[in-house]
Amino acid sequence: MPASKLVKPSTEYQDSFLEAVREAHAEGRLQYLDIPWLKENFATFVDRLNAARGHPHRPYQSWVETVPETILWLVKDGTYIGSVFIRHRLNWHLEKWGGHMNFAIRPSMRGKGYGKKILIKAMPYANYLGLETVMMTVDPYDKTAIRVVESAGAVLEDELPATDKFPGRLRYWLDCG
Repeated sequence: MPASKLVKPSTEYQDSFLEAVREAHAEGRLQYLDIPWLKENFATFVDRLNAARGHPHRPYQSWVETVPETILWLVKDGTYIGSVFIRHRLNWHLEKWGGHMNFAIRPSMRGKGYGKKILIKAMPYANYLGLETVMMTVDPYDKTAIRVVESAGAVLEDELPATDKFPGRLRYWLDCG
């Protein structure tokens, strides 16, 4: 059985990616991804993800400074498992609430070790981009995410309290060198 691998987003994984979006919608997540639009425009969607222009996968307010971003998908046996997002640098917002790198594993694949795998596999990519260490931010109540980032070797720096506009975050550093 082949190992999981990181790949650039590709139309080859359209069906399993759309299944993953349906799973996320069932949890109330990723509501901004419109499945009928994706079905009709998947090649355009993939091109946007691969453009590395920053945040093509999510609507942001106009005051958020976008930064270059590399998006990779974790796949195994032709099936989409999850995504990792590597920002090439931090802006003031990412420094507090987003970090250099974050990941998402589709609901049906959680609890199988893919969170740690995607982070470990993404570390050489981050290093290739010139990032020896990456900041990651985590919801302080998300015990699973905390366990995953810590198991990948991330070290807690501090905790930022919630504000009237932003949620509280734990800030970690992960050595990619």
